[in-house]
Amino acid sequence: MPELPFPDDVRTLLTKPNPAVVTTLRSDGQPISVATWYLLEDDDRVLLNMDDTRVRLKHLRRDPRITLTVLDEDSWYTHVSLIGHVEGLVPDEGLVDIDRLSIHYGGSPYPDRTSPRTSAWLRVETWHGWGAAKQ
Repeated sequence: MPELPFPDDVRTLLTKPNPAVVTTLRSDGQPISVATWYLLEDDDRVLLNMDDTRVRLKHLRRDPRITLTVLDEDSWYTHVSLIGHVEGLVPDEGLVDIDRLSIHYGGSPYPDRTSPRTSAWLRVETWHGWGAAKQ
């Protein structure tokens, strides 16, 4: 499997507001996947953000292993899966991180200003691509 840094074409794909699915592990070891927003940071970590009521926060606190699959919005046959672990689970003070994600995906700050949220950064250990992103 390829390692970092990402090739330019894969980086370009990952910087777009594409559909994505994040997978965590339940306490019984069963993987569970849900749709999510993501944002590739300059240091190749990936920002994720969750409402504090989400069960996946409990999963990540117990087991930080995670996979994020990003689908090219123009051709879902092209996708990239990022495999690694979450580091830096921190409260999203002032909703700064969810606003970054909401602006990236929808052009405006996140509308729910009352629910507490937590930010997490996926540290990519390996990745693989398919379609136009196949390496």
